[in-house]
Amino acid sequence: MTNLLEKTLLTALGAATLSQKKAEELIQELRQKFNVTEEEGKAFLGKVQDMAKQNQEKLENLAQEEVKKACGRMGVVTQDEFDKLKKKVAQLEKRLKEAKAD
Repeated sequence: MTNLLEKTLLTALGAATLSQKKAEELIQELRQKFNVTEEEGKAFLGKVQDMAKQNQEKLENLAQEEVKKACGRMGVVTQDEFDKLKKKVAQLEKRLKEAKAD
């Protein structure tokens, strides 16, 4: 039972990606230990996998936000800001060359 719970929690947290074989093994364990049908086991596993995917997406979004905040505190520019600065420098270089040519 501990193994089954551990596998389920790892899946729910997105810490383990279940292959088809592992998913089938988990369904068999559910059927044997909890007397559920294969359809019920598949439905349960599907819900757990959906939850794992949602949690993983939430964690990725939170991590991205924290990285953005940290970069902002450190004064690191974003790619968009860098591109704008690059364009502005190119414009200024062009004006400087034109001014020297006159």
